[in-house]
Amino acid sequence: MATFIDKAKIKVISGAGGNGALAWRREKYVDKGGPAGGDGGAGGSVYFVATSDMSTLLDFTHKTVFKAQRGENGKSKNCHGKNGEDLYIKMPTGVIIKDLKTNKIIADLNTDKKTVLIAKGGRGGRGNARFATAQKRAPQFCEPGEPAIERELELELKLIADVGLIGMPNAGKSSLISTVSAAKPKIADYPFTTLIPNLGAVKKPNGDGFVIADIPGLIEGASSGLGLGHEFLKHVQRCKLLLHIIDISLENSYENYKKINKELKKFDSNLSKREQIIILNKCDLVDEEHAEEIKLEFSKKTKSKNEIFIISTATKYGIDKLLKYLYKKLDEIEDIKIKIDVQEDTDSTNNDDSEYKITKLNKNTYKITGGKIKRLASVTDIKNIHQIKRFTNILDSMGVYEELRKCGIKQEDTIIAEGIELIYDENYY
Repeated sequence: MATFIDKAKIKVISGAGGNGALAWRREKYVDKGGPAGGDGGAGGSVYFVATSDMSTLLDFTHKTVFKAQRGENGKSKNCHGKNGEDLYIKMPTGVIIKDLKTNKIIADLNTDKKTVLIAKGGRGGRGNARFATAQKRAPQFCEPGEPAIERELELELKLIADVGLIGMPNAGKSSLISTVSAAKPKIADYPFTTLIPNLGAVKKPNGDGFVIADIPGLIEGASSGLGLGHEFLKHVQRCKLLLHIIDISLENSYENYKKINKELKKFDSNLSKREQIIILNKCDLVDEEHAEEIKLEFSKKTKSKNEIFIISTATKYGIDKLLKYLYKKLDEIEDIKIKIDVQEDTDSTNNDDSEYKITKLNKNTYKITGGKIKRLASVTDIKNIHQIKRFTNILDSMGVYEELRKCGIKQEDTIIAEGIELIYDENYY
């Protein structure tokens, strides 16, 4: 039996942008060739794509880290680095995505083929050729690429089916879905035979079809954690129509009906208002007169506007009549729209890593660490005065020197910024 997983935690990482190149045009007979450093390529982005071909999150228990391709660094002769490839991750339709850092829902993949940007790739850094001006014809610096975006996410699947089968254990839900579709759930005469939701596709005579979900047996107290139903009640929230399967061979069939509806209401008040069709199953185990009496009892007590069906999944009695009714009924009912509080997702495109940390190593030495500073240091030649000057100017624009003064830095104190050692000059800044 296939394993059903409806929750998973994963990490996604977009591709970092490639660094720009610091290069010069050097050709025979060409005097003063000028800058020729190309731009870095953009990093690949990460997208989630909903697909109806998947019905479980099992794949995300084997692999939990997904990383897009980074952009190539720029090259000489104004050659730009290659862009990293975007990563498209297929998800079952019905997955809700939560950012674990903010604890906010950032996407709801509620329709087939819906595509959502989860982490945008970093922009490629500019090469020194891009900084050339009439006044500055030989720029001695380039630009680092933007960083990758890393996100830890929680995935939760809410199955999307047109029809949901509900009822007590052994009421005959698995038998019904195996009778009307190609699904082959486990069927046996003991409680909780069905341990996972099963999906089946039912074909209409005109070639269309609908999806039917067999939800594992509910019992009294399921909404508060008893039995198995509490784990799967969420999977009936998107169903347009509920088929309530009743075992009429039991003496307390109506009481069981009330217990199930009570649990639906406790779990989600909207579920108790969802349109239901009552199915009186196992009529082959009682005489015809008794079956009709039970049907009359349900009709009076429930005041159902829908027809109540007497069937037998064992003999297939009443199945064709039920299906014809479902074909018509489903065409009349609009799709269920569950209100999911999806928050605006600004983190998917936020490549800003300008935060930094200042640590005082000793009386005269300050260490500065940070993502943007580290990227700047990676493209800075400490032997080139022009590059060092630009590096310090960027630190100043980020407010680093202002913070250092607040920390008590003095003239000629040492600054170590991601491996680059500088001497503080209070007259310069």
